[in-house]
Amino acid sequence: MKAPVTVCGDIHGQFFDLVELFKIGGDSPDSNYLFMGDYVDRGYYSVECVTYLMCLKIRYPNRIHLTRGNHESRQITQVYGFYDECLRKYGNSNVWKYFTDLFDYLPLTAVVENQIFCLHGGLSPSLENLDSILKLDRKQETPQEGPMCDLLWSDPEDRFGWGMSPRGAGYIFGHDISEQFNHTNKLNMISRAHQLQMNGFSWCHNKQVCTIFSAPNYCYRCGNEAAIIEIEDENNFNPKTYSSAPKSVYCRKKGKERRDSADIDGEEDEDLDKKDNKNEDEINEENEQKEINERINKVNDEYFHLKYELRYFV
Repeated sequence: MKAPVTVCGDIHGQFFDLVELFKIGGDSPDSNYLFMGDYVDRGYYSVECVTYLMCLKIRYPNRIHLTRGNHESRQITQVYGFYDECLRKYGNSNVWKYFTDLFDYLPLTAVVENQIFCLHGGLSPSLENLDSILKLDRKQETPQEGPMCDLLWSDPEDRFGWGMSPRGAGYIFGHDISEQFNHTNKLNMISRAHQLQMNGFSWCHNKQVCTIFSAPNYCYRCGNEAAIIEIEDENNFNPKTYSSAPKSVYCRKKGKERRDSADIDGEEDEDLDKKDNKNEDEINEENEQKEINERINKVNDEYFHLKYELRYFV
């Protein structure tokens, strides 16, 4: 894969934060993107997130690149929300089945400018070089152990050597493992996702490994920032952090705070309507709300247009 490209971490069904990501990084196809998995589960809008990204991939195949995460799995999505969301929105599991079948065909890793190794999880003791990854049979449900599992589940840690992962799948690996892998494969760094980062991203292993997390306020309660990293070339990285979408795009329904994909104007404040004069803060807030609504409408129009085109590829 060629630079420049913007590398993104976990999305986890947070559709309006995905909209915010494109606002920060630039609309497609004006910018190149590499997403490193975990598009579904946890958030309320997994269907919208994964459908939108897949439609963009079909529309701009050389601009949008999608790799697989550990949540792009039949077993995991039945536990963490995507399966239930499909049942709730469509009345059956067909959409879930179509998408999980599609997940089997997603690539496991990517390499930018032959220097930056990108994947969702981490390294595997069974894989010493990049060529061995090409030999894996990825077109299957993620196994519970083995090199394919390790690529999607493993985590770096401040230690030496390999260790058992507390996740129950994959491994934890130390800085010596990262340095040896990068040296063997003539890489500058490893870019990965998979772990919540309060500041959106972090470096470890003497800047041999960078972890990127792109779901702000994860699960709508963690309060973390999100990040994307713009790679200009193999030596120039430009991280950008951002917060969750403004609260003005939230609405209340049945006592629960959730995000709505319809045009959101928010509840009108009758007291403010009675005022003849508005201060500067109120005017700025209205302008910001107008910009948000215009952007949501634009994304919705593009989303439904691309979804209509997608039917010809099913």
